[in-house]
Amino acid sequence: MASKLVQLQSKACQASKFVSKHGGSYYKQLLEQNKQYIQDPPTVEKCNLLSKQLLYTRLASIPVRYEAFWKELDYAKHLWKHRQELKVEDAGIAALFGLECFAWYCAGEIVGRGFTFTGYYV
Repeated sequence: MASKLVQLQSKACQASKFVSKHGGSYYKQLLEQNKQYIQDPPTVEKCNLLSKQLLYTRLASIPVRYEAFWKELDYAKHLWKHRQELKVEDAGIAALFGLECFAWYCAGEIVGRGFTFTGYYV
């Protein structure tokens, strides 16, 4: 166990050195590649404008998302009505999706409790 700890510390040290050596150049390269998205000068007014644009763009997309929701719901109703024609493969995919949702719920509960399995700290 101690050898694994030393090995892990060595790997962490190597990673830290790599990031400290190449992190700045990666940051500069990333900013250069995405310079069309950078607002210059970064003022409070520009930030307020961008936040309003985001808000109203999201509000404008509500009708489209609403229609998509009802289409998905109608498709689910159609599948339920014709469940005799449902293939085992489709049922398996739906079961795995449900299991994944439950797993993410459990993970969120664990994180919300402060990474404990037994309960909340009181």
